[in-house]
Amino acid sequence: MHDQLTANDIKKMEEEIEYRRLVVRKEAIEAVKEARSHGDLSENFEYYAAKKDKNKNESRIRYLERMIRTAHVVSDQSNEDEVGINNTVTLYIEEDDVEETYKLVTTVRGNSIEGRISIDSPLGKAILGKKVGERVHIKVSDSYGYDAVIRKVENTDDSQDEIRKF
Repeated sequence: MHDQLTANDIKKMEEEIEYRRLVVRKEAIEAVKEARSHGDLSENFEYYAAKKDKNKNESRIRYLERMIRTAHVVSDQSNEDEVGINNTVTLYIEEDDVEETYKLVTTVRGNSIEGRISIDSPLGKAILGKKVGERVHIKVSDSYGYDAVIRKVENTDDSQDEIRKF
């Protein structure tokens, strides 16, 4: 599986890898050494916790490196009135008679609680590339879908969006 990532996503992942290698790894190794110096390892909870943290950091580094290596780089550029990656979109949901605002992001930045919708989600797939004023059908499942009208598209900064931790 190839994740669709923007150049900025990859840059942030590389920064996280560097931080984990230079700072977190060093701290984790020191924590393991410190816990090991406390003696009997068979009953040393601190040692096992430190080893677990060290392994978790190494696993995260490998995960990010694999994502970068297998990524399909997508552009976050779009026309002024067209929905693209990193745009904030206001939709009018006809069925509920409400307006909702979402930010369209790549998979690794998706967080529906914060209103960041992945381009791979049903909503993201339905609105990507559409223009202001267009009516779209969001197919949630084989038996259910709903209609929405794109009311507004704004280009937003993605520098504060975090890469989702798994």
